[in-house]
Amino acid sequence: YFVLDFEAGILQYFVNEQSKHQKPRGALSLSGAIVSLSDEAPHMLVVYSANGEMYKLRAADAKEKQFWVTQLRACAKYHMEMNSKMMSQVEGQQKNLVHAIESLPGSGPLTALDQDLLLLKATSAATLSCLGECLSLLQQSVHQASQPSHKPVASENILGWHGPKSHSAEQMKNGTLGSLPSASANITWAILPNSAEEEPTLRPEPEPSSAPELVLSEDEKSDNEDKEETELGVMEDQRSIILHLISQLKLGMDLTKVVLPTFILEKRSLLEMYADFMAHPDLLLAVTAGATPEERVLCFVEYYLTAFHEGRKGALAKKPYNPIIGETFHCSWEVPKDKVQPRRTAAPSPPDGLECSGADDSSKGYKLRFVAEQVSHHPPISCFYCECKERRLCVCAHVWTKSKFMGMSVGVSMIGEGVLRLLEHGEEYVFTLPSAYARSILTIPWVELGGKVNINCAKTGYSATVIFHTKPFYGGKVHRVTAEVKHNPTNTIVCKAHGEWNGTLEFTYNNGETKVIDTTTLPVYPKRIRPLDKQGPMESRNLWREVTRYLRLGDIDSATEQKRRLEEKQRVEERKRENLRTPWKPKYFTQEGDGWVYFNPLWKAH
Repeated sequence: YFVLDFEAGILQYFVNEQSKHQKPRGALSLSGAIVSLSDEAPHMLVVYSANGEMYKLRAADAKEKQFWVTQLRACAKYHMEMNSKMMSQVEGQQKNLVHAIESLPGSGPLTALDQDLLLLKATSAATLSCLGECLSLLQQSVHQASQPSHKPVASENILGWHGPKSHSAEQMKNGTLGSLPSASANITWAILPNSAEEEPTLRPEPEPSSAPELVLSEDEKSDNEDKEETELGVMEDQRSIILHLISQLKLGMDLTKVVLPTFILEKRSLLEMYADFMAHPDLLLAVTAGATPEERVLCFVEYYLTAFHEGRKGALAKKPYNPIIGETFHCSWEVPKDKVQPRRTAAPSPPDGLECSGADDSSKGYKLRFVAEQVSHHPPISCFYCECKERRLCVCAHVWTKSKFMGMSVGVSMIGEGVLRLLEHGEEYVFTLPSAYARSILTIPWVELGGKVNINCAKTGYSATVIFHTKPFYGGKVHRVTAEVKHNPTNTIVCKAHGEWNGTLEFTYNNGETKVIDTTTLPVYPKRIRPLDKQGPMESRNLWREVTRYLRLGDIDSATEQKRRLEEKQRVEERKRENLRTPWKPKYFTQEGDGWVYFNPLWKAH
């Protein structure tokens, strides 16, 4: 027997009508609940609460069923709107709190920069953001209530179905307002690429036609830079600076022009970070060794899933230098030919007369060349291109990093796409990139990836969907990723994968075979890069060399001063271009439609 307490927004469950004045067997908050019809039994309706519980009710007839559906939906909507009004009141109170703190004197026993008050401002902003996100999700759920229902899934929270003989309009005198579901707010914040300081431009505009092919590879040497960032928590004196910065930010704020403290920098440019995603060039070149289109798409998906862990230097979340417009980064990798082969277990043999291109003379290695350039300041767009002429493979990508403050967290969207071209087969694989999220800047900052990305090859009809899962509020694992590879013409799933993008990945193929890749044991090929004295003034390591040197010494003040000088020089050059109305012309890339392409790509040279 059920009683709807409209004022309290609660659906109460009793054993029978006679026991309705006793303590209810159960109660369901209707704020944000979804009420759906069900064909599981005649005159059945199902109430899904926002916290995941579900009640099944069966009315005596169709008229009674419709009455209950109408009343339950009206109650859910009413209390949803009440919660929205409450949110508005809470937002006003939080603004008053911030105003009261900022109105305190600049000196004395209690100031606006008091650490506890800064933490209070930051925590209240994060709590408000979390509640706002919960309310938004609930409101989205309400819109689904009018859609046709499907059969409810089994749940441990089912209390069974019970049909009231009559409806009750009783209202409990001491009803409480249906509240938002409790959620654990992850009070975190951190920094990721291009979420920071304003960095104008420098250097006269070169003509694209004057650019060298890539770099003089004979000058390159194996990279011996530091492999890991120092994994320390935030120092107390740094915590005050971060708290003060957080307290000035607004939810949803674009962080592109926010000047961030120097101590959170990572000692490498974002352009070099993109190169570090290529740390397993043997897996990338192995794509060309696939004997069939299915083999090749599977090899590429395996490479894609293993590419991200090396791009993050250790577990610490720090921000790479924002590339300056015109900044470039060059490097290459050398891969022994016997290391380039399909990674799939029990790979099929090539058809008669077709020699696997990876089985040629192993006395020489393959060379994979890489160049990246910052081609735009507003919006901040980076391009990179890499090629292996011997394997007739190249990758070209453009990425616009857009960051947003999310209330003690920072999200960075990687807008754009890349294209892998296999010239031997005339195949193009278009792929996108996941978003990144930084957490826990006030303790031990860490990075996670999130979002759905796609890989598509129009010629072969193969596609892949990859989902990077963010950690839920309650429980759950970090760094999870799942993937599915599909042959669209036949609607056949040829492979599924799951695991951690920085740990172990398991692949299951449609023939029943399985394969496990541990990213932590994969060989990492060091970059080959020219020494600083051989680099041009706009190449990343040479450009940021003084900032990097002082960061390594732990001299934050000197690093900040060097960074300030660099930025001021860039501003002067930018103002000159504005006065002359001279547009910037990138050195290595040209814009084509909404995308960017390398000025002398391999597919045009063959």
